Amino acid sequence: MNCWQGQPGRRGDRRGPVRWLGLGLNSRFRLGSELEIPIAQAIARAGQEPSFAQSPAQPPAQSLALSVDITKRLPDFTLQVSFTADQRPLALLGASGAGKSLILRCIAGLERPNAGRIVLNGRVLFDSAQGIDLPSRDRNIGLLFQNYALFPHLTLPENIAFGLPRGLSPAQRRQAVAEQLAAMQLEGLGDRYPAALSGGQQQRVALARALARQPEVLLLDEPFSALDSHLRHQIERDLHLRLGQFPGIALLVTHDIEEAYRLCEHLLIIDRGRTSAWDHKQAVLANPKTLSAARLTGCKNISRAVTVGPSQLRAIDWNCTLQTAAPIPACLTHVGMRAHQFGFLEALSPDQSLPNRFPCWLTSWSETPHRMTLYLKLHGPPTHGQDYQVQVEVFKEKWTVLRSLPLPWSLVFPPERLMALGEDVLEMDISSTGQSLAAIHQLS
Repeated sequence: MNCWQGQPGRRGDRRGPVRWLGLGLNSRFRLGSELEIPIAQAIARAGQEPSFAQSPAQPPAQSLALSVDITKRLPDFTLQVSFTADQRPLALLGASGAGKSLILRCIAGLERPNAGRIVLNGRVLFDSAQGIDLPSRDRNIGLLFQNYALFPHLTLPENIAFGLPRGLSPAQRRQAVAEQLAAMQLEGLGDRYPAALSGGQQQRVALARALARQPEVLLLDEPFSALDSHLRHQIERDLHLRLGQFPGIALLVTHDIEEAYRLCEHLLIIDRGRTSAWDHKQAVLANPKTLSAARLTGCKNISRAVTVGPSQLRAIDWNCTLQTAAPIPACLTHVGMRAHQFGFLEALSPDQSLPNRFPCWLTSWSETPHRMTLYLKLHGPPTHGQDYQVQVEVFKEKWTVLRSLPLPWSLVFPPERLMALGEDVLEMDISSTGQSLAAIHQLS
């Protein structure tokens, strides 16, 4: 949603009652869990136009760029991030409370950073050194909140029309709304109010409203958090198609690595207000570099580690020495292995020599429709149900073969799959993890 709120020192700030788009207000509406702003009693009925600033012309696609380098201090939390995004969707991945939504609010102008600079397509939105802080209404940014924040007293078409720029004729407004209804497959719903819409329909209305004014940046704050699993799959597929057609920059906040991987090409890992990793999604998953980045990208097997040789380490929690394919970095503190990247030697001759091969025993297992998760103990049989060291994921066809073999099995840690990890972002210098925009282009 495109909105603004008065803040001291901002252009358009009015002392006393806050005003919405220059209209007198006597009701309030909560947007998300933190922002509460007033709303007008009557908006955009019978062709009345909301007082939005005219959207600036979209720059050529090849010039699209959002640069963010900000610091935002709260009483018990400090956000300090620096990154660049282009027309390929960027996912902000992190645990709850990491600062992901705060980044979006700073970009949208709903929060003012303490220091830094935000530049969109060559236009400065915020610069603490120069005293620039454009209000939200002038940033041309669309924001989709977690709970959608639809106006309950406006119909579906009126909610969408709320995002349109001023200066349009009634016919142009009707056409723009009709195009969004068709694009979101919402035709035939008539003049329903949000309360009469399903969760998936509400999400599509909110997205249509955010896209109606053709924003330069679309900010999506956990857009599937309020949907059940069936709707999540359907709406995620629809959103993926929409993002593929969106001519601007898109940022998606999520804590689900699979969701981020499906929808976005690049990942920005946020850990306690800092950048833990930032790169193409394949590069981040293959080489997360930090303990927090490995955990946030779904690595289930992590052990404390010490260096033994240039390409050899000791995994303390796994009680084994491992050969690596690449030289071990000086900052090594842990080693990681993704659950689906282990190997078994049941199809190889017993005398075949491979590095990182160890006997293992099955402690327990869990089942999904297509995969099995095996909990394995290395070097000796387990003594109880929690006595395991690694988790291994295999397809059920593989499980059928394994379960017919006697224990112990031969488990292999492929050297090229081992991830050498350093300390978390707050304890180490991660300047090397940040990639410039030109470097990111080279990875694609």
